[in-house]
Amino acid sequence: MQVYGGIEAGGTKFVCAVAEAPDGAFLERISIQTTTPGQTIGEAIQFFRRFDLRALGVASFGPVDLNPRSPTYGYITTTPKNGWRNTDLLGPLRQTFGIPMGFDTDVNGAALGEMRYGAGREGDSDPLVYFTIGTGIGGGAVINGQTLHGILHPEMGHIMVKHHPDDPFAGRCPFHKDCLEGMANGPSIGDRWKIGPARLPEDHPAWDIEAYYLAQAVCTTIYMLSPCRVILGGGVMHQKQLFPMIRRHTLELLKGYISIPGTPEAMDRLIVPPALVDDAGIRGALELARLAGEPSNN
Repeated sequence: MQVYGGIEAGGTKFVCAVAEAPDGAFLERISIQTTTPGQTIGEAIQFFRRFDLRALGVASFGPVDLNPRSPTYGYITTTPKNGWRNTDLLGPLRQTFGIPMGFDTDVNGAALGEMRYGAGREGDSDPLVYFTIGTGIGGGAVINGQTLHGILHPEMGHIMVKHHPDDPFAGRCPFHKDCLEGMANGPSIGDRWKIGPARLPEDHPAWDIEAYYLAQAVCTTIYMLSPCRVILGGGVMHQKQLFPMIRRHTLELLKGYISIPGTPEAMDRLIVPPALVDDAGIRGALELARLAGEPSNN
């Protein structure tokens, strides 16, 4: 039986899964710790060798080279993750399996998964934007059914934000210091308050500050891409009290300039959690495999 394979390649772990269809039950799924490129990619290859793969989809942390005409297509490029800079991720997989492969960023994969099988399935949700807020911050976009690529790919985690008036934290991004990722990722919360986010109570002032930065990201996204749905996922967003705060701050920051969405009810429909919870990335990777393996049906 031929199956689709998917890899959600994260900086902490690689999730590998196989399924008969992108939205079907996982026939098998494993999690591999992200160590060295050779060991991690090698373990993924060993997992997939056991299956008759029809196609493989890879949704990877980045930055990555998505240009098929580039000599470094399929590479992880300027990542700050130790040992992974300029790593050929796709090459060893293509050499081993010789099957159609789809390749994109992890957040574009998650956006695609949610569009096809999650929070984007109901109503008019195209364009759709997905943010992941965790150890890092990234964003992906689906427009007219396609993930957004350009000279690179969306790097929404590095947009610039205004400081909260009560926040003296300088930021921790190694490139930009006080960009969105530097001010609002999980480690920045820990650095700012000297305690991990999971240990902060729900009514701690940290969450209003966090919501202020994430609302700025939503506003910028509204102005730039005019999305019908903005999905906020990742470990930090397990703090469900953030959603009403972000919606409120977004409405306040728009200041009536955008009339739609211009009400709390509209914000409830616009800014939502991922329906696939933590499976958006791997579902998106499987969808990338389907798109690569059945291009004539897309």
